[in-house]
Amino acid sequence: MPRSLDELLDLLDLERIDDNLFRGRQPETRLQRVFGGQVAGQALVAAARTMEPGRTVHSLHAYFLRPGDTSVPIVYDVECTREGRSFSTRRVVARQHGETIFFMAASFHVAESGFDHQDVAPDVPPPESCPTLGEVMEKVSGRPSDDWAEEWSALEVRYVGDSRRGGVPRDGEHPARARVWFRAAGTLPDDPVLHSCVLAYASDLTLLGVTLVPHDTYIGAPKLQTASIDHAIWFHRPVRVDDWLLYDQHSPSAANSLGLATGRIFAGGRRLVASVAQEGLIRGPRDTAR
Repeated sequence: MPRSLDELLDLLDLERIDDNLFRGRQPETRLQRVFGGQVAGQALVAAARTMEPGRTVHSLHAYFLRPGDTSVPIVYDVECTREGRSFSTRRVVARQHGETIFFMAASFHVAESGFDHQDVAPDVPPPESCPTLGEVMEKVSGRPSDDWAEEWSALEVRYVGDSRRGGVPRDGEHPARARVWFRAAGTLPDDPVLHSCVLAYASDLTLLGVTLVPHDTYIGAPKLQTASIDHAIWFHRPVRVDDWLLYDQHSPSAANSLGLATGRIFAGGRRLVASVAQEGLIRGPRDTAR
């Protein structure tokens, strides 16, 4: 994963190699496979670069099919599926070594006025009073916080709490809940497309972890196999990702080695800017391969 915001922006600046065909670079990383948020963010950049001005992404739906190889670039092939008066649709296929590792459908929309409502944001402490995600992971895993933070340096992440360790009220009807604050670790250009792509990148960082909250384990634990399988984002309102965003996460179910998680992202802790859903593999050490 990128170790600075500048490196993340470089990763999102795809090389155009032909009409509707792009190539994405890789960061230096100790991860054995490409971070899913990176692929989603780069794919969204590829889709947006085939779009006429005035249309912004309002939803994406993606599947992670194979682990990405961190040693070679990823090629993104964009299909212009539909051009309507109000909506445009793109399908993006990501390939390495001649195989599809990821595909995504994204829909773009012309801004319109209309009905407006949203959920009320939860009351949480400000990010400055919350520990960093690295500090929390050091307590959980025993690994130094700097080891965790090294891979997340493009973002600032503060851990509000979860329904097991405190910081989020316990609720017998919802045993798997967690909240974090996050923002880009620096100032981004005034480009709404770029902010949406960085949001897509960040949305994959902590979401699957909420599925493990009731089970006394964590992403990266020894002998635990985890991977994002599918990912969806609905972009409701304009957002700046270099301002603090509250990520309110909930897992309604974990079964059959799969965990489902949903998230609501609030700008400034108040304005709902995006909703996220993800299902991922959470295979424990005693589970057999399927």
